[in-house]
Amino acid sequence: MDVHVTHSDVRGTTRAPPSKSYTHRALLAAGYSDGATVTSPLVSADTKATARAVARFGGDVERDREAGAFRIDGFDGRPEVPDNVIDCANSGTTMRLVTGAAALADGGTVLTGDSSLRSRPQGPLLEALDDLGVRAESTRGNGQAPLVVFGPLAGGEVAIPGDVSSQYVTALLMAGAVTGEGIEIELTTELKSAPYVDITLELLDDFGIEATPVGSETAEGAEGFSVPGGQTYEPAGGEYAVPGDFSSISYLAAAGAVAADPDGEVRIEGARPSAQGDSAIVEILERMGADIDWDEDAGVITVQRSELSGVEVDVGDTPDLLPTIATLGAVADGDTRIVNAEHVRYKETDRVAAMAEELATLGVETTETTDTLTVHGSDSELVGATVDGRGDHRIVMSLAVAALAAEGTTTIAGGEHVDVSFPDFFGTMYDLGADIERED
Repeated sequence: MDVHVTHSDVRGTTRAPPSKSYTHRALLAAGYSDGATVTSPLVSADTKATARAVARFGGDVERDREAGAFRIDGFDGRPEVPDNVIDCANSGTTMRLVTGAAALADGGTVLTGDSSLRSRPQGPLLEALDDLGVRAESTRGNGQAPLVVFGPLAGGEVAIPGDVSSQYVTALLMAGAVTGEGIEIELTTELKSAPYVDITLELLDDFGIEATPVGSETAEGAEGFSVPGGQTYEPAGGEYAVPGDFSSISYLAAAGAVAADPDGEVRIEGARPSAQGDSAIVEILERMGADIDWDEDAGVITVQRSELSGVEVDVGDTPDLLPTIATLGAVADGDTRIVNAEHVRYKETDRVAAMAEELATLGVETTETTDTLTVHGSDSELVGATVDGRGDHRIVMSLAVAALAAEGTTTIAGGEHVDVSFPDFFGTMYDLGADIERED
């Protein structure tokens, strides 16, 4: 689907979609339980993949559209051997978390996905499971899907790198809670994207599961993690409510900073504090000079159009913010330097290269190294053009924000990929006043 976005002013009140990260974990945690309801979930292509996986393992997943909830009769920590291949579609989170669940089944599970997902690294998780006594293999022998996993997993001690994906740690923690022995994880390298493991720890606690970092109070700086075995997933009252998603909020806040009506503002509801590292977008916008206010008690962010200045941002813990920050840098004075970004190259696409190349099409000057992206805002002038969303929801949404500030009309190819995390993104932007046309 091509989406045409013309230079526009935006204003009004909108609501953040539910968190994709929390929804994935909550659906699987409910599957690990003997039954739970997940309220206010994000219903997207990615989270549907996780719901399907829970069903493959013997859970009964019912979507209550009227109540806005998933009602799940779980497999109580004992996943069945699936009667068919588990297709994780484009969802890396699904594949990694579900690989941990597959290790618990007393038999073989095959996991695959689309061409993008089949190019993403899974090797460290497979090696960790192998060290724990589980047969876990890439069918092509390259550490990428399709994967074959033969359980059951008893638990034990394992070492794993932390600089490829924090989701490996999450998979082991979630599965380890229902093993007989529990799992002790040693990190062999510094943990990247540590706030995502804090999300996991927070959610596990809400489901009654004890799991702790070793050598630190939080995932940041941890030497490893410990989760005792023999535990039971059981949220208070049998329900878990998903918070708003700060990755998605970043596009709305950025749109307000670069394109809010001079006489108005963008008001975002549902922005309550949580363990999400991507809430750093508020502090980043403040450092860039944005007129932004976050009422944490009310869960409301308000943003006005602002004169932005370039800053340096380390995305080691917040890789999903790189496309948003790059867009902000395109309209800021001076240079915006995004550092510690090599791991951002191993997402749905190489997001460092993708943003450099697509912003260049819009007239933006950038400099790219292996682990940095510098956006030269003072040397750039955004002009509408035809750009490629690269089949990546975050690239599509960031380019749409850039298009609001670009002269003329920008055509974004592959707009349908917003379904992965923010299905109503273009509808939300239209309601805020953006000049948007969709061409199926």
